[in-house]
Amino acid sequence: MNTSSTADAAIIFRNVSYALDGARELLHNIDLEIRRGETLILLGRSGSGKTTTLKLINRLLDPTDGEILVDSKPAREWDVIRLRRMIGYVIQEVGLFPHFTIERNIAVVPQLENWPADRIRGRVDELMDLVGLDRGLASRYPRELSGGQRQRVGVARALAADPPILLMDEPFGALDPITRAELQREFAALQRRLGKTVVFVTHDLREALLLGSRIALLEDGQLIAVLTPDQFLHSIEPMVKAYVEAFNTQ
Repeated sequence: MNTSSTADAAIIFRNVSYALDGARELLHNIDLEIRRGETLILLGRSGSGKTTTLKLINRLLDPTDGEILVDSKPAREWDVIRLRRMIGYVIQEVGLFPHFTIERNIAVVPQLENWPADRIRGRVDELMDLVGLDRGLASRYPRELSGGQRQRVGVARALAADPPILLMDEPFGALDPITRAELQREFAALQRRLGKTVVFVTHDLREALLLGSRIALLEDGQLIAVLTPDQFLHSIEPMVKAYVEAFNTQ
């Protein structure tokens, strides 16, 4: 289903299944290679297995069957703390620490990595510029920021230690349409500059077509197709066609 070479893969799923409490299967026999530097979109309806797939990468969940490789090494063999520190993670509700300033929120991982204070301050300034936040916001608290600003902080925090991999779980889904479109454009430009390996969950085909190098469609825990945006729009696969037809009637 996927033609990328293993040598180019940052993340590999080999016949991966995941069952909830050993009973209800949420993912079934997923084979997928995610290339270095690409934005791989996990697209599907609610309950299709998108977020479950994402959480298997940073070992918030472990597969019931099969194997996942991260940077050519089985995920189970990684020290889980080291694995998670090399993978940035951005979620819809951001998950900022409300009692930390914006500066402290962004600096969490560098502080855990024992970076010198001056290096941390420089990195926070650099990232606030990168994601379009005024440096004057650094001393404020999350409650004092708008939803779009908080989401930018979440992206900055995920990038703080310069991880090679970035996981994003519907990061813009809770925002109003104008702010969402603005952040989508800004993220696309940011990714062109940084070239991270990004795995991005969404149920929105418009977002998938805008941001994705390739789109992996999931349905009922099964991987239906992995296609470029152009291939997706012209695919004859019935479930892909159904997605495109629904999109065209909006």
